[in-house]
Amino acid sequence: MSWTHDDLPDLTGRTAVVTGANSGIGLHTARRLAEHGASVVLACRNVESAQQAAATMQAGSDGATRVEPLDLASLSSVRDFAARWQGPLDLLVNNAGVMTPPHYRETEDGFELQLGTNHLGHFALTGLLLPALLESAAPRVVTVSSIAHHDGRPTVLEGNPESTYQPQRAYGNSKLANLLFARELHKRATAAASPLVSTAGHPGVSATELVADPNGMGSRRIVRLAAPYVMPLLFQSAAAGANPTLYAATAAAPGSYTGPQWLRETRGPIGPAKLSRYAQDDELALKLWELSELRTGVELAL
Repeated sequence: MSWTHDDLPDLTGRTAVVTGANSGIGLHTARRLAEHGASVVLACRNVESAQQAAATMQAGSDGATRVEPLDLASLSSVRDFAARWQGPLDLLVNNAGVMTPPHYRETEDGFELQLGTNHLGHFALTGLLLPALLESAAPRVVTVSSIAHHDGRPTVLEGNPESTYQPQRAYGNSKLANLLFARELHKRATAAASPLVSTAGHPGVSATELVADPNGMGSRRIVRLAAPYVMPLLFQSAAAGANPTLYAATAAAPGSYTGPQWLRETRGPIGPAKLSRYAQDDELALKLWELSELRTGVELAL
């Protein structure tokens, strides 16, 4: 379809949280939501960078923006963020992520960094913000996955242990977990006749700061230095990469998964994205959900 951010509806009166909104896909997602009237909270680990990003959004936006500290690699930070929240929440965009650190690393709580940040942190955040979401008349949760989810396997249940750590496979597992979570959340919301809508999207391959992030591939100096010059030549812009997320946030059908349609979903106009066979495994989704509740200590009751 030819949908772009220009097709966003008026979002005046709606409140959104976008994780990792200080750069890349998250920044463009937050900016477009604010331009169309939403009040947007930039939930970020790097508060200084997020404040700079928020300042650039204010001039051309109808909606308000503010920054709140959130480190998804720390369950205590997630809990603190949720405890500070007041009032209804209309939209939660689970966007932040870490990609392929070359060596095994752990979160503050002892989880492998990618699974802990990309999935478990967002799982806990969604659960803890669920009461606020259910105060909204039309709440929506968007989870950002990746074409890399096709690299994910049922070993995601093992938590990406250090003994078998492979950067790309661990990243693929975390992105598979994102999709399994989004689909199981949709299934549970439907069964509970809840107004909550769960959707997912992926940006294709976009030129973002995720590659240069020192917590991921950017821990290699050559990658960190080369990425700003090489990425824009090879990949679509971060602004284009945000379109699937924005569509999932405002127009996509419940339970859907949206992504670019060209060149094996790496770029181009948006439409239905392809799910791996593991992403469609309802039993795997249920097992992951139960393990995620156990690991985070957060239960999601709709």
